[in-house]
Amino acid sequence: MSNEVILDILKKVNYPGFSRDIVSFGLVQLAEIDGQTAKVILELSTTDQTLPQTIKKEVEDALLSSDSIEQAEVMIRVTKSAGSSQGQTQQESENLNGVKRIIAVASGKGGVGKSTLSVNLACALARMKNQDGESLKIGLMDCDLYGPSVPLLIGASGRPELVGDNILAPVESYNVKTISMGLLIDEESPVVWRGPMIMKTIQQFAHNVVWGELDYLLIDLPPGTGDAQLSLAQILPLDGALIVTTPQKAAVDVARRGARMFEKVNVPILGVVENMSYLLDEQSGKKTHLFGQGGGATTAQSLKSPFLGEIPLHEEVRLGGDHGTPVVVANPDNPASRELNNVAEKLAQILS
Repeated sequence: MSNEVILDILKKVNYPGFSRDIVSFGLVQLAEIDGQTAKVILELSTTDQTLPQTIKKEVEDALLSSDSIEQAEVMIRVTKSAGSSQGQTQQESENLNGVKRIIAVASGKGGVGKSTLSVNLACALARMKNQDGESLKIGLMDCDLYGPSVPLLIGASGRPELVGDNILAPVESYNVKTISMGLLIDEESPVVWRGPMIMKTIQQFAHNVVWGELDYLLIDLPPGTGDAQLSLAQILPLDGALIVTTPQKAAVDVARRGARMFEKVNVPILGVVENMSYLLDEQSGKKTHLFGQGGGATTAQSLKSPFLGEIPLHEEVRLGGDHGTPVVVANPDNPASRELNNVAEKLAQILS
């Protein structure tokens, strides 16, 4: 039996909560065969003390299922953070110390308006006051590296300023501090990266950006359960995840599966928001449910988490995104703005 055969066996072991295997995630540092003994060394970053033992058992079971292997020696090294090194500066490690709450905004399916929701929630929270009557301090990290739309939606422009050795200052728009791949590359440049580069970039967004004092840092995730989601769960101490769906069954089913991933990595589900819920006739008050009805409530019930609200379809939401002026800022009295502000208030109450 060759070492390549050992790797083929390990490719059948998925990282808990993900459809990706531990080999493609880059966790395998050594995989070799010595007689009939398989020797494997894995390296992962996690704060979940049960995860290494879970992966170790699954690897051992997979190896011992082969008739050619009688013994399996599996060792797991746990590092502090994905991609971290001993040379990481003290400033880098302290850049998140002033952040009180970190919230992931996630969806299983693309096209549900998650980035639009993230931007408007960030702006809605930035307009709220704390107990001392001061405006809340908000940050927004765009982790959708392949399709970074946050800068357009929030009207952020210009390059982040370099304020130290490999340290960036986020761009501020509508009192929201923002970092995004869209602020670092040309508009026409595609991001063609494999998993390790994604993990490294998210680590840099977390540790190499001067976030300062923040009440909330919102993380806009790409759809699905892949490298970005895993990196985030490893690198950042998440206080919870907000799940975004639309009413139709296809979106609901995928959102539910995506949310289960956070449960696997011990991140609580803060609530579910249903976007594009209905078209409102403001004259008569009649609601037309173009994409079905009740999907968000069903998702929340299945996940045993709060249902935070239904955001209606409205042209001003789209116009605000196109022009870089979020609807909660451009027109706070818009029906969608009122619902978004209600969601922001409920979220703040849950996290308080």
